[in-house]
Amino acid sequence: MQFRDDRDWAQFHNSKDLAISISLEAAELLESFQWSGEDLEPGTKMDHVKEELADVLIYCTLLADHLGVDPATIMLEKIAKNEEKYPVAKAKGTSRKYTEL
Repeated sequence: MQFRDDRDWAQFHNSKDLAISISLEAAELLESFQWSGEDLEPGTKMDHVKEELADVLIYCTLLADHLGVDPATIMLEKIAKNEEKYPVAKAKGTSRKYTEL
């Protein structure tokens, strides 16, 4: 990524630290919803949610780049696996885990 490369930060980006960063940024995203009671949508916190979501996506992209994998490809592969675990006939309209279907 140009932003990272312009600052010579790739030298600090290894799999472990990028994975940790994803988790940390995801936790910051969760803070937007902490103690929100029955308010399940971001509402007035939308700007913060967008910033934290962007951070998660950036770190995911950096990790994919570091590992040499294409994000779109691995997402499609995962969706294909999930289609096998969650066939429409069994999973439609339920939130149960595949082991409970």
